[in-house]
Amino acid sequence: QVQLVESGGGLVQAGESLRLSCAAPGTPGSIFSRNDMAWYRQSPEKSRELIATISSDGIKNSTDSVKGRFTISRDNAKNAIYLQMNNLKSEDAGVYYCAFVRDYGLGYVPIGSWGQGTQVSVSS
Repeated sequence: QVQLVESGGGLVQAGESLRLSCAAPGTPGSIFSRNDMAWYRQSPEKSRELIATISSDGIKNSTDSVKGRFTISRDNAKNAIYLQMNNLKSEDAGVYYCAFVRDYGLGYVPIGSWGQGTQVSVSS
């Protein structure tokens, strides 16, 4: 079973930055590199929402609320993806999860199991 491990969360003040990491230990690199990946966020007020995606060939997309502030990236040599979050706002708070995703024609859906997530808290 594929394992995903998120890290890098914490408590920051509004306007500050965090860099989240997601590792896939045990996943063969040839499999990791062929898959699209994504970051999701879950807060008490909302269901888990898709924040940013990166395809196997590096094409990036993000939801409008984080455009210009969050950047997703991947390092296939390390079986890892990252989320650089700048100018954090209170509404960015939540538990962040990474996931393998697949687009079946109606947008990305997560596939496989979830990791434990990493908590991001933003004080104003």
